[in-house]
Amino acid sequence: MTLQEALLLILSVLGIFTIVIIITRVFGLRTFAKMSSFDFASTIAVGSVLAAIILNKDYSLLKGGIVLLAIIGFQTLFSYLVRKHDFFKNLFTNKPQIIMWDGKILHKKLKSCNVGEDDLIAKLREANVHDFNEVKAVILESTGDVSVIHNDKNKSIQSQMLIDVDTEQA
Repeated sequence: MTLQEALLLILSVLGIFTIVIIITRVFGLRTFAKMSSFDFASTIAVGSVLAAIILNKDYSLLKGGIVLLAIIGFQTLFSYLVRKHDFFKNLFTNKPQIIMWDGKILHKKLKSCNVGEDDLIAKLREANVHDFNEVKAVILESTGDVSVIHNDKNKSIQSQMLIDVDTEQA
């Protein structure tokens, strides 16, 4: 294998990752619940490489190893950049969204997050909510999980609990 072929494989990995992340960002947080867009891209890429190595006679273990190394290297670099630089964090990760505040469902937020009211109510039942007034906030997390903060004795929410949460309509 030539250096040019190895570089082409690495560029292919970067291209596929970019496409999957863009698709996930466009279609929203619920697309792959419990996985970040990057986790999903990594999982698909590794699975595709493994399948190609096993099923395709044209792929060698060396080529597969180079691609897997590129995926893991890119994943490590990406995680570092997201942790250390707000620009990358804002560009590549979804912000958690408040979809219910002070007992009121934020219907515009539900729609923009692609969450149905029935899904929200099911999550409220899971959180042992008996009445909407018992809810201080419901947050759709960046992983697609739903967090319910109860309105226990009208306590205020510590500001640190809402770091990075889009509170625009709350």
